[in-house]
Amino acid sequence: MSTVGEVTRAALRQRRAELWRLSGWSLAEALPAMLAGLLTARAVDDGFLAGRPATGLLWLGLLAAAVLVGAVGTNRAYALLGDVVEPFRDDLLRRVVTGALAGATGGRADDAAVARLTHQVEMVRDTYAGLLMVVRGFLFAAGAALVGLFSLAAPVALLVAVPVLAGLGLFAAALPAMVARQREYVLADEDLGRVAVAAVTGHRDVTASGARDRVTDWIGGYVDAQARVERRLATMAVTRGLTLAVGGWLPVPVVLLATPWLLRQGLGPGAVLGALVYVVRGVQPALHALVQGVAAGGLRFAVTLDRLLRTGTPPSVVGPDPGTPDAATTVGPTAGTPATPAPALSLRGVTFRYGPHAEPVLDRLDLDVPAGDHLVIVGASGIGKSTLAGLIAGVLRPQAGTVHLGGTPVAGASPAELAGRRVLIPQEAYVFTGTLRDNLTYLRPDLPDAALTRAAARLGLTGLLERLGGYDATLRPTGLSAGERQQLALLRAWLSPAPLTILDEATCHLDPATEARLETAFAERPGTLVVIAHRLSSALRARRVLLLDGRTALVDTHQGLLDRSAAYRELVGYGTADADEVRSTPPRGRSAPLPAGYAHPSSP
Repeated sequence: MSTVGEVTRAALRQRRAELWRLSGWSLAEALPAMLAGLLTARAVDDGFLAGRPATGLLWLGLLAAAVLVGAVGTNRAYALLGDVVEPFRDDLLRRVVTGALAGATGGRADDAAVARLTHQVEMVRDTYAGLLMVVRGFLFAAGAALVGLFSLAAPVALLVAVPVLAGLGLFAAALPAMVARQREYVLADEDLGRVAVAAVTGHRDVTASGARDRVTDWIGGYVDAQARVERRLATMAVTRGLTLAVGGWLPVPVVLLATPWLLRQGLGPGAVLGALVYVVRGVQPALHALVQGVAAGGLRFAVTLDRLLRTGTPPSVVGPDPGTPDAATTVGPTAGTPATPAPALSLRGVTFRYGPHAEPVLDRLDLDVPAGDHLVIVGASGIGKSTLAGLIAGVLRPQAGTVHLGGTPVAGASPAELAGRRVLIPQEAYVFTGTLRDNLTYLRPDLPDAALTRAAARLGLTGLLERLGGYDATLRPTGLSAGERQQLALLRAWLSPAPLTILDEATCHLDPATEARLETAFAERPGTLVVIAHRLSSALRARRVLLLDGRTALVDTHQGLLDRSAAYRELVGYGTADADEVRSTPPRGRSAPLPAGYAHPSSP
C-alpha cells in the first residue's frame, strides 16, 4: 500500500512545471519581506535621521514598489494553485471510487465509504492546498526575512534564529501527539457514519424488536464519543500557542534587550528598527502560518489521506472464474502437503444487538457452512435474517463472537479483502447510471463480452440484456423496474470472483418461476450459496435450512426441520397432519453428504 509520503511526493513530481512557476511567483511575493527591514533602515538612518526627508521618502517609495510586485506574485501564486491541487484531487477520487466499487456488495462495500467520498476527499483536497501554500509561504517569507537580517546585521540574525529554532523544535516534539488526536477524530467520524447507516439499514429489526429508543441511545453514544475526541483535539491549541510565543514573540524582547549592545557595535537606530520589522513582519507571520497550518490542515491531511489510501486503493481482482470450478479456501501446514479445507463460513458465539441495552437479535450463535454448501435462512419478518446476512458479509460487527470466511476473520478485513471473499445482493439492488457493461463488470472489470454473454445465457437473462439495448446501452436506474434491477444485480454477482454468494431476499421483486430459475443456477455456480428466503419455496431447493425463531436456531434439511420443529411447520403453513405430504417433495440442490446439524445453545 502506498504511504502518505509516497503519494504526496509522486503528486508533486507529476506537477514539476507548475511548481517551478509557482516558485517563481513566490519569489516575487517574498520580495517585500526581503527588502522591508533593509529599506526601512536606509530610510531612517540615511534619510529622516540624517535630515534628508526626500531620501527617506525615496527609500519608502522603493518599498511601496516592492509591495506592488509582491501583490502581483500573490495573485499569480493563488491562480496557479488549482493546477497543482485539482489533479491530485481527481486522482484521489479515482482511488476511492475504484476501491469502493471493487469492494461493493449490492452497491455498498463499506458504510464509511460515503464519508470518505463526500467528506474526507474534500478535506484532503482543501488541506493539501492549504498545506502547500503554508509551507511555500514559510520557506520563501522566512527565508527572505533571514536573508534580509543577515544583509542588515548578522548579530541580529543570530539573536532571532535561536528562539525561532527553539519554537520549531517544540512544535516538532508535539507533532506525534497531534497526529494521534487527529487520527482519533477521523476514526470517530467514520464510526459514527457506520453505525448510523447500520441503524438505518436494520430499521426493520429495530422496529420489530421495539428498540427505537435504545438504538437512538446507542447512536448518541457515538455522537458523544466524537465530541470528546474533538475536545481533546482542541487542547492541542495550547501547544501551538506555546510554540508561537517562543518562536514568534520571544525574538522581539530579545532584540529590544540587546539594543544597547547593538548600538555599541555600530548599528544605527534605523538598523535596529529594520531588524524588528523583519521579525514582526517577516519571521513571526511566517512561523504563525506554518504552525497553524500544519497543526490544523497538515494533520488532517496526513491522517485523512492515510485512511483513504488504506481503504480506497484499487484492489487486485482475484477469485474463481465463473465458468470453472473454484478452488476451496484451505489451510495446511506447508506447501506440497495435503490441506484441510476450511469452512466457507464459520460463526462462533456471535451475539448482536442494536444498542447496548437492547435484547440480542442473535445470541451466542454457532454455525459452520462448508465450502460448496447451499444454505437457506428462514424465519419470521424482523427475526434477524438480514442482520445475520450483514454479519456474514462484514457489514455489521458483532458485540461478541467471531465470523470467519474461508478460515480468515472478517474483523479487521478491508473492503477490498472482503470483496474477494463474498458478494452480497440485498433486497434493493444497486444499479448506477452508466453502460450496461459497466454495471455488470465493476466487480470483475477484466471480463470480455463473451463471458458476459455465456453467464447471461446460463441465468436466462439474454432477452433482458437485448431489451435494454446491449452492453453499450446507457442505463438509468429510474428507467428500470425493481425486478430488472434485481436481475442485473444477480448477473453481476454471478460474475463476481467471490466464492461465497449471499442473497438477502434478492429475488423479492421477481415472480416465483424466475426466482426458482435463478436460485437453481446459483446453486450450481462454483462456490457457496447462502439465501435469505423471500418465499418458503427456496427451502425446497436448498441442501440445508437454518431456522431462526427468536429462541432457537436449528439447521437441517427441509424434511428434517418438518420432523423436528413445530415452529418450522407453522412457518411453512403445514400442520402435523400434512408433514408426510411435504416430506414427499424432494429437495433440490447439491447432492453432497449433509454435514452434522446445528442447535443453538438455548434450544432443547
